[in-house]
Amino acid sequence: MTAVNTFVTMWRFLLTLGPSALVILMLNKGIKDQRPDIVDELHRVRTIFIEQLRPSYDFVIVGGGSAGCALAARLSENPAWSVLLLEAGGDEPLLMDLPQLYPVFQRSPWDWKYLTEPSDRYCLAMEDQQCFWPRGKVLGGCSSINAMMYIRGNRRDYDLWAQLGNPGWDYNNVLHYFRKAEDMRVPGFEESPYHGHGGPISVERYRSPSPLLELFMEAATQLGMAHPDGDFNGRTQTGFAPPHGTLRDGLRCSANKGYIRRSWQRPNLDIVLKAFVERLVIEPGSKRVRGVRFEHGLVQHLVLANKEVVLAAGALASPQLLMVSGVGPAEQLLPLGIDLVQHLPGVGGNLQDHISTSGAIYTFDSLKPGTHMSFIVPEQLTKESVEEFIQDQNGFFYAMPVSEVMGFVSTKYQVASMPHADWPDVQLFLGSYGYGADGGMIGRRGAAITLANYADTFEPIQYQDSFVIAPLLMRPRSRGYLQLRSSDARVHPLIHANYYDDPLDMAVMVEGLKMAHRLAQTPAMQRLNATLNIYEWRNCPEVEYLSDAFWECLARYYSQTIYHPVGTCKMAPAQDPYGVVDPRLRVRGLRNLRVIDASIMPTIPTGNTNAPTLMIAERGADIIKEDWHHYPHGGWL
Repeated sequence: MTAVNTFVTMWRFLLTLGPSALVILMLNKGIKDQRPDIVDELHRVRTIFIEQLRPSYDFVIVGGGSAGCALAARLSENPAWSVLLLEAGGDEPLLMDLPQLYPVFQRSPWDWKYLTEPSDRYCLAMEDQQCFWPRGKVLGGCSSINAMMYIRGNRRDYDLWAQLGNPGWDYNNVLHYFRKAEDMRVPGFEESPYHGHGGPISVERYRSPSPLLELFMEAATQLGMAHPDGDFNGRTQTGFAPPHGTLRDGLRCSANKGYIRRSWQRPNLDIVLKAFVERLVIEPGSKRVRGVRFEHGLVQHLVLANKEVVLAAGALASPQLLMVSGVGPAEQLLPLGIDLVQHLPGVGGNLQDHISTSGAIYTFDSLKPGTHMSFIVPEQLTKESVEEFIQDQNGFFYAMPVSEVMGFVSTKYQVASMPHADWPDVQLFLGSYGYGADGGMIGRRGAAITLANYADTFEPIQYQDSFVIAPLLMRPRSRGYLQLRSSDARVHPLIHANYYDDPLDMAVMVEGLKMAHRLAQTPAMQRLNATLNIYEWRNCPEVEYLSDAFWECLARYYSQTIYHPVGTCKMAPAQDPYGVVDPRLRVRGLRNLRVIDASIMPTIPTGNTNAPTLMIAERGADIIKEDWHHYPHGGWL
């Protein structure tokens, strides 16, 4: 049975691929010819010629992702400072602007294509039982390939950072930096004390939702869980509402678009794209970081930093660069022949991520006979959709089906520990398509689900109206770690995600799936005859249907990252033996080196991590300015 289904799935996939590719080519040509706002020729970054590279800069920033773009823009505001930004990828291609197409760039040349180590406890439906971890290899980093959800996290997250011994990182302090980065454009928030206006990153609602959005909100209201003011980043977080996104005129507003395109022409800011940083240059005696070595165009280059090197390469590459440069756990570095410069056992540890369960897919009957209420992708990949996007600036390519409505809820475990706290432990994405909606072209490929599993569980509901309710575990107790495989920075480290190591994490996930099912049983959803895809039971036929064991099976098979790895260069006070950077983001035991990106987070925030990463960069830039203003030598001890 499986072999037959797999054969059918493969053939249908191949037959769909050609027409879909044709539409994408048509879309790309239409943008080039008729959408100068996307082409944006005047503001697109032009890298310097490598012959123009100065022998030294005041600041060398490694990584042009969300944090690196913000840092480059903010540090170069001081005309007396010279700044170099090194990014391994190139500029964003035109199609990256389109919200709907974000999954297309996963497992593409614009993605680093990381994989976790195989496990028998999660990602069981995935190829080789490995979780696929996309990371942006492009100017703008993950802000250029993500789903653009603008969620800051909970005020208690940042108060916890301060309580852990990191002064200045409490919510009242960091709110200023969230506001500084933001240009809130959603009507009704003009006077909100929680939001900023005129910042580099514009925030809007997603355009062109499906008819399901109103029904999702009706279901949440019937459970008494609609968000009181529709703002997860304001007074309270708990509840359901359509999310805000990092969008400008309905299109992606990446860190590249927001920060770099308005600053790259400054004479004191140089940018080199397709520059792969191989290691830091450190003086062993003084432990001063002098600069970096990088490869560009098959030629190696050395560039020195007069003041500081700033690592902003992300939660996977920043700790790896530290380790290959001799900074990290001695027991990892010495066996690989790496000279130990500074033993820091916390480098690469404390790895956290928001694991989700993406398999809870419900089919339903449309209330509009003869038309679909959810997104059926082949029906939308048409010449008419291209014209609607190009000419009317509306339609399918502006939509964000993966989470038309978002919810934050507290399970019984969170309520038991903090009965009245607004600190949800589960986030829910209510999406207007499932794995069967695109014939396996994008969703299956992006999640790395095996053809055999897809054929067994989703082929039977192919192109039917469906929706997904995916719970995310917000504050996992489990911790993973990175393990260096080679002294060569090009060799990806082993990623031990360790999802569900702590049994409470699975217990919370099961409660999240049960909450999702309760939403599907509301009168609003039952008007649609919403029905859980019964074929998913094939993964664990021995368990009782809809029992806790059934939901656990779903969680272990359809485990999927929501692209939020953090914590691998933990910010901590001096007494924490596993801290990597201090609250001023300086790397312990070294001079003239900071890490400023998602890797410094001591604990993962309650929500998507791009907005917190931008906040960290904004605050990090101010810290650098303060230190070098008050102390001519940067205040290094």
